[in-house]
Amino acid sequence: MIYCAESRSLALVEVRAGTDDVDRLFGEKWVLVPADIPADCIEKPARVPDDWRQFPHSTATQAFGAEWVQTRRSVALRVPSVVVPGEFNYLLNPAHPQFARVKVGKPEPFSFDPRLA
Repeated sequence: MIYCAESRSLALVEVRAGTDDVDRLFGEKWVLVPADIPADCIEKPARVPDDWRQFPHSTATQAFGAEWVQTRRSVALRVPSVVVPGEFNYLLNPAHPQFARVKVGKPEPFSFDPRLA
């Protein structure tokens, strides 16, 4: 599974929220990789598990994602961001038969602002 954010700013916040090692943000070379996902390849579930914002992640949330991957229902699954309510992340399933429809762009260098330390 490939984990994506709907915007550069959400990707930044998701990465920052997911690391306790601030030195890693500045000690490694980072890139952003744009992707264009056709709308008909995106599943937008009507509901997610009630405890989707729980940390650490609940088994219900993990089962929700695992079931989606295993059934190969869609190329992409739109899920709400835990870190920024109202925004969305996308899970991509490279094992899906139509994954080639996702247009992946060229990696672009990215660096974190030092104020995020």
